[in-house]
Amino acid sequence: MTTQPATDRPVVLITGALTGIGRATALAYARQGARVIVSGRRDEAGEALARELRALGADAAYLRADVRNEDDVRRLVEQTVERHGRLDVAVNNAGTEGSPAPLAEQDAANYAATFDTNVLGVFLSLKHELRVMQRQGGGSIVNLSSIAGQVGMAGAALYVASKHAVEGLTKSAALEGAAHGVRVNSVAPGPVLTEMFERFTGGSSDAKAGITGAVPLGRGAQADEIAQAIVFLGSEQARYVTGQNLAVDGGYTAR
Repeated sequence: MTTQPATDRPVVLITGALTGIGRATALAYARQGARVIVSGRRDEAGEALARELRALGADAAYLRADVRNEDDVRRLVEQTVERHGRLDVAVNNAGTEGSPAPLAEQDAANYAATFDTNVLGVFLSLKHELRVMQRQGGGSIVNLSSIAGQVGMAGAALYVASKHAVEGLTKSAALEGAAHGVRVNSVAPGPVLTEMFERFTGGSSDAKAGITGAVPLGRGAQADEIAQAIVFLGSEQARYVTGQNLAVDGGYTAR
């Protein structure tokens, strides 16, 4: 059995990596032996995750960053490249459900809180990741959207609008990156059984059952099921796929 040289292993940067889909994606890449940089805002949890990834055989490190802050994002990308010499895959996963409520009850503060993470964070990440990948002549970026980026949802207008924006950023960035060999896609999960889903539903069993009951496959997804789709889009197996949004939603948007 031969071991893949470290320099041949992809360099993967994941924002919002400490829980849910981000964590599952980090674990999936670690099992492949990738060089993984995980980012978030909770240092103790970040360092613990990096140790867990290293135990799986990955060259892994945690770097603190708030995607709402451009200096943080710039440093995150720069430090990744300083450590490994390149950036092959970026997973822009950091996001928030905001404060769900009817639109007539929302305010500018909730709008800003939702859009600063879900839209500004993706924009800043794309900006600095594209600069590196265009310069090196290739790379793959996967943004996290949602089925809310394709449909409307009563009581979640701000979140819905933010995810529609993510899909617009994805398509535009894909067109700009294509000439440089950079692919940009997004993944749109349906309901995923994570901490965010618990917060979104307020932990209500009835609310959770109502949402998952609308999924044709009849259940919510596990985070690792979304992670596998992300890994696919980041891989050479998807080398002719760019500017697309892959719904991983149990058939929700097929109706």
